[in-house]
Amino acid sequence: MQEKEIINEEQETSNEVNQDQNTDPKENTENNQEPSSSESPELSQEEKLQFEVQELKDKYLRLYSEFDNYRRRTAKEKLDLIKTASEDLIKDILPIVDDFERAFKASEGLDDAVKVREGNQLVFQKLVKTLETKGVKVMDDLIGKPFDAETQEAITQIPAPNDEMKGKVIDVVEKGYTLGDKVVRYAKVVTGA
Repeated sequence: MQEKEIINEEQETSNEVNQDQNTDPKENTENNQEPSSSESPELSQEEKLQFEVQELKDKYLRLYSEFDNYRRRTAKEKLDLIKTASEDLIKDILPIVDDFERAFKASEGLDDAVKVREGNQLVFQKLVKTLETKGVKVMDDLIGKPFDAETQEAITQIPAPNDEMKGKVIDVVEKGYTLGDKVVRYAKVVTGA
């Protein structure tokens, strides 16, 4: 019997709690709020809209600026790519040019190889002319000029024959080449110390 009474009491207390929760919260807040004028919500709404419009304008300008920068950057990269597209091919051809130059030096003292030398000379000139039409230029006349790390690679230093040659190029071991304004192969030089 006591168990039934305890269960009934628990049910009654839970019903009271549920009734308190079911009361409308608007009733409590309506009593606490003061009446407000009808213009202030409209102004705040208008201000919110103006603020939102300003934010959207800022986002639009930033996106437009980013897109414009992207367009310029890609156009520049495309031009650079077009200018240097054949760079790998040119790098592969340059050792052939070097071999031709070595062959000419080796065959200079031979009289019976005059015709071979003339034929090689024609092929060499044609190859050099082709490279020049593609924009490749040889770095010439480096001996006696100051060493330039931007276009030259010093492979060794030797004592300068005179004080004038200190810090200058004494010998060119391998010619350097440029493609447009870009160095395709650095000149390998010997400098004076």
